[in-house]
Amino acid sequence: MKARIISVFLATVLLFLTLFGCGAEAEPRSKTYFEYFDTASAIYSYAEESEESFIGNCEAVAALFSDYHKLFDIYYEYSGVNNLCTVNKNAGVAPVSVDIRLIDFLEYAVGICKECGLETNIAMGSVLSLWHEARENADGGEAHLPSEAELRAAGEHVSLDAIVIDRGAGTVYISDAEVSIDVGALGKGYAVMKATELLKERGADRYVLNVGGNISAIGEKANGKGWVTGITNPDGGDFSARIELKDGYCVTSGDYERYFEVDGVRYHHIIDKDTLMPAKHFRSVSVISDDGALADALSTALFCMPYEEGVKLLQRFDGVDAFWIFSDGQRRMTEGFEKITLK
Repeated sequence: MKARIISVFLATVLLFLTLFGCGAEAEPRSKTYFEYFDTASAIYSYAEESEESFIGNCEAVAALFSDYHKLFDIYYEYSGVNNLCTVNKNAGVAPVSVDIRLIDFLEYAVGICKECGLETNIAMGSVLSLWHEARENADGGEAHLPSEAELRAAGEHVSLDAIVIDRGAGTVYISDAEVSIDVGALGKGYAVMKATELLKERGADRYVLNVGGNISAIGEKANGKGWVTGITNPDGGDFSARIELKDGYCVTSGDYERYFEVDGVRYHHIIDKDTLMPAKHFRSVSVISDDGALADALSTALFCMPYEEGVKLLQRFDGVDAFWIFSDGQRRMTEGFEKITLK
């Protein structure tokens, strides 16, 4: 599974290295980490800075990623850290004292999930865990689907209202013992956004972050153009689109990164809240925004909605644009997305 994810990442890296190296732009410094969020995380700098400055920025970002990786982990606990795994283990039992950064994130995430009409829902862990287990078993050679009865039972326990956040007490409590939190739909985007904010606070400019396909661009190239990145073609081969990104984020959700097959049918990881099955509307959806977590959450939400409903949802947000690749290969994009697309 991880090999497929990293191969997609490396294809994007190749596009960066090919296109960023053209023209008068200086060769970038780069650093890649593989230990965070089960993916590859690359930092590129085109800034006129010393090697010491670049290393310092990379170390600061890596430390931030390490913290959020631990806080968001739903599978493992860490010494001295009460994380989402701890919170889930204590569902229906007791409130858990957590780092204020986790409270900040959960409040933010609950708000975004509600704005997205719960098409993205961090309380769907009970359902998502069934699909995760199925993927893990398939990787081990025992491919099978969650049963309809299992999915229906889990689907009864996905209420955001069960997540009780007490900022004053510094605690998080899940009031329903069968509810669990899974932040895979926006946790990575949030961490990238926080890393971007950190770099700006440190005075960094002309940086690009690529965390498993979550792209953040800080500033613009020396020639005033945006950083060029590619939208992966779900069928392989050439990129579906290339865009110039300035001071913003681009996130893509697709059916080609995490999946398994049963009886020749592919089942991917993006689950429709209504059917509790992998969503079937699109092959991929890409979102650009000046809010990294929102772009991450919306790419998932739009992937799970019919196109017309997705367009209506998108209209609630200022400065957000999208690119849809349909299951039949049809492609549509908003006017704002088309403006930054290279012809």
